[in-house]
Amino acid sequence: MIKTLEKRKFPASKLTVLASGRSAGKKLGYRGESIEVAELKKDSFNGIDIALFSAGGGISRDFAPLAAAAGCAVVDNSSAFRMDDSVPLVIPEINPADAAEALLVRVNHLCETDSIP
Repeated sequence: MIKTLEKRKFPASKLTVLASGRSAGKKLGYRGESIEVAELKKDSFNGIDIALFSAGGGISRDFAPLAAAAGCAVVDNSSAFRMDDSVPLVIPEINPADAAEALLVRVNHLCETDSIP
């Protein structure tokens, strides 16, 4: 995900990388800089504008609502909210406005939507 952000020149003034305690302290490269991975905690989203979740359903269920409650726009790529009608599925080519109206959106769809033109 970090490589994709860098490749697409995502406009971020600061990148915060969060992971489990096992990964905390590791260094990752981003835009020629070394970024230290921080441990994911309940208060990790204070001051964060956008959170991209791709750590699995359990992590998303536990932490995505906390991030949204902290005012962070959350994009979740897990199956955690797949059946939750209050969390919109956003497909940019079809309903991009839905992303602007919700603090928590899901981008991982059911296979049935793969055939939508």
